[in-house]
Amino acid sequence: MTELHQEIRYCISADGTRLAYATMGRGSPLVKPPNWFGVEYELESLVWRHWVEELAQTHQLIRYDQRGCGLSDGGEGEISLEAWVQDLDAVVEAAGLQRFPLIGVSQGGPVAVEYAVRHPDRVTHLVLCGAMALGPAKSSVPDEVARHDALITLAREGWDQERSTFRDLFASIALPDATAERRQALSDLCRKSTSGSVAARILTAIGNVDVVDKLPQVTVPTLVLHAVDDQLTSYDQARTFAALIPKARLVPLDSSNHALQSDEPAWQVFVAEMRGFLSEPPAASRMDLRETESGKSILSQRELDVLRLLAQGKSNPEIAKALFITRNTVQNHVSSILIKTNLNNRTEAAVYAKEHGLV
Repeated sequence: MTELHQEIRYCISADGTRLAYATMGRGSPLVKPPNWFGVEYELESLVWRHWVEELAQTHQLIRYDQRGCGLSDGGEGEISLEAWVQDLDAVVEAAGLQRFPLIGVSQGGPVAVEYAVRHPDRVTHLVLCGAMALGPAKSSVPDEVARHDALITLAREGWDQERSTFRDLFASIALPDATAERRQALSDLCRKSTSGSVAARILTAIGNVDVVDKLPQVTVPTLVLHAVDDQLTSYDQARTFAALIPKARLVPLDSSNHALQSDEPAWQVFVAEMRGFLSEPPAASRMDLRETESGKSILSQRELDVLRLLAQGKSNPEIAKALFITRNTVQNHVSSILIKTNLNNRTEAAVYAKEHGLV
């Protein structure tokens, strides 16, 4: 097993709650809001370790313990969607991040959505996996509400027991297709991550989540992945995300596990889709070619058209023909592009265009 190294630091949320956050890996940043479990314990977990390994393989992964869990404080403070969003904001500020993708898994999904709506200038990509837009307490189906109420009661009474029938039940719902060893690992992880009283409060907050009205306001590129037979969070939630978030792409995963496991085919689909999506240039970066900080134009629309064709390997005569302009005009535009972007030649201009999403 590969040894994973992470650095743990602390920051303070808006209400004074102390939060532990961890950074690991190299590359551009990737931020993951928490879904229950501690940044220390995930590295030891049969259930979550492969998630951390994958996310940190090509990025600097930033994770943190939610309030009341793991190394973070706040078990007695407010536990709500609003508090979770403020915590994410505190971690982002403490880590000194400017622009980054967000991956929201399970309860981290609505937190990521809310943050992306509030800070579209900071979020480059949004990945949602097994996430919910509407909590079970808000459901119009009485059985869903009753089941969630029962989970809260059972968590409060049975979470802390060394051998807990409730935690075993919870693990069976979350990982119906996993081995007994992994379900036991999830049950043990639940117990280590927080207390029964805090778990009940977290479940209550999850039940009251509602970001449905915010979904049409999401402006960043969004990828939605969800196990089609997820027993903990219905696939209907993924359909809601895909239907209401503009241009969101939905990828169904052939699994029943709420947390995808490394030995199932759906995990490989998830990895391939996520890697491909996060490698796409952020849409906002395309404006970098057009606007400076003062809002004045760098390249005109015609220069952008020329640069796009140049990056596709077109010659000046081919560009002239495509844009219905003379060759001399093309050459003038190319010279202007090189001057404005402080580049030396067409090759550098082509690379620059590709880096900024024009190709």
